[in-house]
Amino acid sequence: MRQCDVMIVGGGPAGLAAAAAARESGVEDILIIERDNGLGGILNQCIHNGFGLHTFKEELTGPEYAQRYIDKVLELGIPYETETMVLDISEDKVVTLLNKDEGLTEIQAKSVILAMGCRERPRGALNIPGYRPAGIYSAGTAQRLVNIEGFMPGREVVILGSGDIGLIMARRMTLEGAKVKVVAELMPYSGGLKRNIVQCLNDFDIPLKLSHTVVDIKGRERVEGITIAEVDSTGRPIPGTEEEYTCDTLLLSCGLIPENELSRGMGVELNPITNGPVVDESLETNIPGVFACGNVLHVHDLVDYVSEEAAMAGRHAADYIRRGEEEKKGAVPMVAQGDVRYTVPSSVHVEHMQEKMTVRFRVGRIVKNCYVSVYLDDERIIHKKRPVVAPGEMEEVVLKREVLEQHQPIGKIIVKIEEES
Repeated sequence: MRQCDVMIVGGGPAGLAAAAAARESGVEDILIIERDNGLGGILNQCIHNGFGLHTFKEELTGPEYAQRYIDKVLELGIPYETETMVLDISEDKVVTLLNKDEGLTEIQAKSVILAMGCRERPRGALNIPGYRPAGIYSAGTAQRLVNIEGFMPGREVVILGSGDIGLIMARRMTLEGAKVKVVAELMPYSGGLKRNIVQCLNDFDIPLKLSHTVVDIKGRERVEGITIAEVDSTGRPIPGTEEEYTCDTLLLSCGLIPENELSRGMGVELNPITNGPVVDESLETNIPGVFACGNVLHVHDLVDYVSEEAAMAGRHAADYIRRGEEEKKGAVPMVAQGDVRYTVPSSVHVEHMQEKMTVRFRVGRIVKNCYVSVYLDDERIIHKKRPVVAPGEMEEVVLKREVLEQHQPIGKIIVKIEEES
């Protein structure tokens, strides 16, 4: 059985950034495993710009952003295997791989970084009535068909869901000559970034109907039309509000699900809100030496944050290789309260913290003129003014180690949104 110090599952932006950081932190024996035929992950099909403003201080397309990290990995001489599927990871970090050249192989890793990304929510999870005609695609599949395969899925399009991929595909299909008739969103707010609503819908006069969903799909062989209806506060369609649109294509952009089948199989504890692993301040899971980063941990809105988080995971994996397994004691739980749905990390070992630690979270509704507050038990240490917070945009606060050390012992760290009284 082959040995490996740091095994990275996934060769997208998270895996590449983690690998580079681990190598720069002194780990020589690293291996990246990627199931696609090349590195770069989903960024290879994201040919629009808007990437890299935080990381590289310039605006790049997805492939350009990915290539920066691919070049870095090649420059550092980090080995990688493409067209290789990870079938299983055991609790003691034995990784079972399958590829066409070597068949079934096993590698004993000292540390594993989970960077598998996420997948789109399929139609089956949405409970849309109607037949199963051709012309129904997830937005990401349509993006790949248009941008990589050179295939136009349809000419008259309706989009269900206002996630960022759906918004970007509304613009992309319009630029390719299709007519995007409407974007329907079940929730009373958009799931995408504000800038994408402006640049992809408003600039092209594409209507966005909030609190609407698809209630019927017409057509047996091919989509011929869809019916949308307004929904009430419980998400049920309101009779009499139906609107019909003729179309030949329905794109679904109804959320992303972290790819955690491997994590679940090896016994990693998952957060029911994010569907990603529960991690501490080092991005380490409940299994020592197993780290998670990027969209497999929680769905990000900017790839720059994915790279930043993944680099941190790579550095902590390198620390783990150097120090070996340590028993961590005194975990302080992080509690999300009120409109805050979750936090990453979920707990903090103060003695293992860096000088500063970024806590990322999302809210459950739009709140205007509010404060992001952090409490150590009953004492408030952060009270940051925000004009608006929204579910489509990730929020963050920075905790300082010295502040937490001054307040020991701490029972819990609370993150909440406080409205102006």
